[in-house]
Amino acid sequence: MRPVYAVAGGVSKFTKARPDKTFQAVVKEAYDDALADIGLEHPAFVEQVDGSVASYFSDHFTRQLMAGIMVQDYLGLCPKPSHRVEGGGATGGLCFQEAWKSVASGHMDICLAYGFESMSHVETWKGNEFIALASDVSFDYPVGGFYSGYYAMMVTRHMREFGTTVEQLAHVSVKNYRNAYHNPYAQKRQRISLQDVRDAPMVAWPLTRLDICVMSDGAAVAILASEAGLRKLEQAGARIPRPLVKVAGIGRGTDAMRMSDRPHEDYDSFMRHYATPGEKASDETRAYYRRLWDHGCRYPGVHSFRAGRTAGNMAYKQAGISDPLAELDFVELHDAYTSSEVQTYEDMGLCRYGEGGPFAASGKAFMPGIAYGLDLPEAPLCPVNPSGGLIACGHPVGATGLMQNVFGIWQLQGAIAAHFGDPTLQVQNARRGATHSHAGTGTYVTVTILERE
Repeated sequence: MRPVYAVAGGVSKFTKARPDKTFQAVVKEAYDDALADIGLEHPAFVEQVDGSVASYFSDHFTRQLMAGIMVQDYLGLCPKPSHRVEGGGATGGLCFQEAWKSVASGHMDICLAYGFESMSHVETWKGNEFIALASDVSFDYPVGGFYSGYYAMMVTRHMREFGTTVEQLAHVSVKNYRNAYHNPYAQKRQRISLQDVRDAPMVAWPLTRLDICVMSDGAAVAILASEAGLRKLEQAGARIPRPLVKVAGIGRGTDAMRMSDRPHEDYDSFMRHYATPGEKASDETRAYYRRLWDHGCRYPGVHSFRAGRTAGNMAYKQAGISDPLAELDFVELHDAYTSSEVQTYEDMGLCRYGEGGPFAASGKAFMPGIAYGLDLPEAPLCPVNPSGGLIACGHPVGATGLMQNVFGIWQLQGAIAAHFGDPTLQVQNARRGATHSHAGTGTYVTVTILERE
């Protein structure tokens, strides 16, 4: 595999509805944003790009099969090769990684990844039904219905297993909403308090409306290139931002669709197949996990996302990361629920299993320089969802994973102030970051490592 660079990206405004434009035109907003970033006009780019990957979650929202080829045509990319990917909430993350594979394999020198969703075309209850069809319709769907119920069940198990509290979950919401206040692309820009989260209408205990992301319309685009592709773009007149942003590692994981089918691994199996190198090397951590198992913990059960741990370990190995909390400068992760962010802290090795709740309230995942109105005992160490995450930015499913990677590219280019018109969310001297995209109840997960050369 050859080196792959994330050259540029663009994001449309994420919003509740875009009645002013078709989904094709919303993608073009993000596409134009990406081209403007490298100072290249459309005709010159089309001459150089080798193909594309299209990302959208559901045909139901657009009532249109093969919507990807309609975007391909609208962008003037026909007859260049393209294909669509779909993997629930991880669709955008899969799209970015498929574009990476096209370039890394030598099949393309320049690949465009674009993703979108127009979820406002249906009523909210119907949209929730469509999303719930990403559970097993023969078993889980008839008894669970909507995803908030599934995630409520998972977090109540996490609370029982590890003592996680609703106040710890609310820290995630306060953090992400206040971060998004400085992000003009975000759908919900507001300052909230812990009490606001708990006073919001209850959806599925313990998750309130402010613990949960919202449906959105939006699009995102990323341009990936090989070293030869960089030269082609620059010869065509592109101004590629320096330092370059390299895709240092990718990882993927899967798990059974039905949560009841997920295993209860014993301690030895967990340490052999899932523990990070740092966990294996620490006597104290091995003893900590032994105590968990001795008290009845079984992995992953319904309180952890085995696919996330698998994806993270794979990406870390490729990128040469052994201590994620110390070696990552930021993480953009899939916080469809505050609870899933807490669970993913553990899956990505930012803390140990059982410590996600205290980690959420510690301050380590917060941005420096923002007044959160919280009593945080520790200083920021690795900001998680500096953009505001899905909870505040919105979740137009096919675009979400690409949005995360675009924000990651801008962080590493030091370009947040240029794109946001506000430097507050710029992670200073960021050299390496991770993006995490998650589907279903943890059935597909991607982790991508981006680093500044």
